[in-house]
Amino acid sequence: MKWRKADLQTYFQSKEYIDSIVVPLVPFGIANDEESEKAAIQAEMITLLSHELEKELTGRMLLAPHYSYLKSIDKQTEVARLNRWSAEMKEQPFKHIFHLTFDPSWKKHEQELESTLLWIPAVQTGELNSKEMHKTVREQVAQMVELIRAYW
Repeated sequence: MKWRKADLQTYFQSKEYIDSIVVPLVPFGIANDEESEKAAIQAEMITLLSHELEKELTGRMLLAPHYSYLKSIDKQTEVARLNRWSAEMKEQPFKHIFHLTFDPSWKKHEQELESTLLWIPAVQTGELNSKEMHKTVREQVAQMVELIRAYW
């Protein structure tokens, strides 16, 4: 289920079955043109990937809106914010909170998070709508589904 009215109505009626939430982590910054473009491509990719993941796990997980953070801000600040966010989600009650990211800097702080970090190596490609990209996304989603199911 996605973060939209129709899906939320279904979620409210079926809360006891939906024990997982996936939160895509998206860096933001416009100080450097090249880095900004890279971040924008990753945001598009994570949207595509998270929507495909949601299709595979409909009925068991809720896909939250993107969590955007400034790339330049200290990760400790963001870890604290994410942990407060996770505490709130655990009260809903979500048993499993997954943060999905292409940003490898989160791996250094994985042990500090009160959630599960799903880091995916970024795919370097120019065309998001290509057949190769969709094949790659399907392969990555299949691996993530297997990993998430291991937590259940």
